Amino acid sequence: MIRSTALITGASRGIGAATAAALAGDGFSLIGIHYGRDRAAAEATAERVRSLGATPVLIQADLSEGAAAASGIAAEWKRAIADNGLSGTDVFVSNAGINGAQVLSKLDPETYARVQAVNLTAPLFLLHHLNDSLNDGGRVIAVSTGYTRIAAPTHLAYTASKCGLEGVLHAVSPELAKRGITVNAVAPGIIDTDLNADWINAPGARDDAAQVSALGRIGTPEDVADIIAFLASDRGRWITGQTIDATGGSGL
Repeated sequence: MIRSTALITGASRGIGAATAAALAGDGFSLIGIHYGRDRAAAEATAERVRSLGATPVLIQADLSEGAAAASGIAAEWKRAIADNGLSGTDVFVSNAGINGAQVLSKLDPETYARVQAVNLTAPLFLLHHLNDSLNDGGRVIAVSTGYTRIAAPTHLAYTASKCGLEGVLHAVSPELAKRGITVNAVAPGIIDTDLNADWINAPGARDDAAQVSALGRIGTPEDVADIIAFLASDRGRWITGQTIDATGGSGL
């Protein structure tokens, strides 16, 4: 089955940017690049996508606005599809997220609410608004976290949001399966991205982080993007309602 349209949230850098490049390389013709604030980074992703033969569409939205942001993104994306003479959404990748790292004693309502808005509310309502435009045989893929399997007492709000995201995807997967649409999550471990930059570049942190994985290294955005690209392809047609562990064997 030929797929041509893909929307990726948080695609200006990291896993999202690598996913945009992977799908462009796989022959997608129109790729939606959602970003929050960094227009320059989004433009860089767009140029990379363009060099691989796809047409990029930049969509800016602050996901901390939750459902309102989701509505705006969906409307812009649907207009872009129509403007390019295409029909429907073949692949939706919910990648954008924030960590809001806090332990139990430091947890505050404002941080918690913002993490839930970005990581759970916005993706769920974006799927809600895209539902009528998802093509039969399409793909819904979300980036979760290995922290839903491995205890992370420093990331309570983050873990809560990603557990919720995995839960709602599992819940909607039977309904979307009636149209041949697969719904899955990918759960990365420690990946060398901006999301981890606040601690991974501290003295000794990289060496310690590498030892968490059974494979003895820190993951790259491409490690995760390749799994997403597999799920987005026809080769992933028989997998749905699942969370794929992409931690490099962390915690084995």
